[in-house]
Amino acid sequence: MTGQLAGKVALITGAGAGIGEGIARRFAEEGAKIVVAERDSGSGRDVATAVGGLFVEVDVSVRDQVEGAVAQAVSEYGSIDVVVNNAWGGGSMSRVENKTDKQLSDGIAVAYYGPFWAMRAALPHMRARGWGRVINICSLNGVNAHMGTLEYNAAKEALRALTRTAAREWAPFGVTVNAICPAAKSAAFMRALGDNPDIAAFADAMNPMGRIGDPYLDIAPVALFLAGEGCRYLTGNTLFVDGGSHINGVAWTPDLDGAS
Repeated sequence: MTGQLAGKVALITGAGAGIGEGIARRFAEEGAKIVVAERDSGSGRDVATAVGGLFVEVDVSVRDQVEGAVAQAVSEYGSIDVVVNNAWGGGSMSRVENKTDKQLSDGIAVAYYGPFWAMRAALPHMRARGWGRVINICSLNGVNAHMGTLEYNAAKEALRALTRTAAREWAPFGVTVNAICPAAKSAAFMRALGDNPDIAAFADAMNPMGRIGDPYLDIAPVALFLAGEGCRYLTGNTLFVDGGSHINGVAWTPDLDGAS
């Protein structure tokens, strides 16, 4: 099979829907062998079947499961070349003073420790081959300090710090580590629409391009670049794949009065 990722093995967390699914589909089209690491077995199996890949049921907040997913990828395909840390477990809209310790610890476990465990487990295999790509899906929420989502903001900004540090330390091994901050109709975004239907129209209107991006058409091609040979000299960067939303920030001021 020919393609930009022919022969490469890519593990993608949270690949059962949204951005993760879009990336899985695009990578598969370019010849990658896909490991769908997903908590929802139904959607995870569906995507794995669609892309001809391996499904591994994983809760990324559990270290043994994350490390097990990497081990299964290597056992099934003989290597692991690309890790995309995309999974997010939800959260709620509420003010800083109303957040609980559990909300904060859950957010950090999913969006910081989960990626850390996956990266750490994959590194020996990448280092042995002198080639590897790590792509961490971060967020403008943290960069712009959006209201109401402290656990998400904090975890994603911690992940960006991890991205830059690993990039510096792993550069001599041929392993690049980069982050994408997307504005896309992710699974989390679509769930939020269910509770707050006005957000969609507001978000589209605030975007310089007048729309929120599509996971497959807008985000996955950038992830493909970061996963391929063209990224051999780019590491430690954050790419804002957001239709220009990061340029002046987004003045998002939701009404949080009474939110728990």
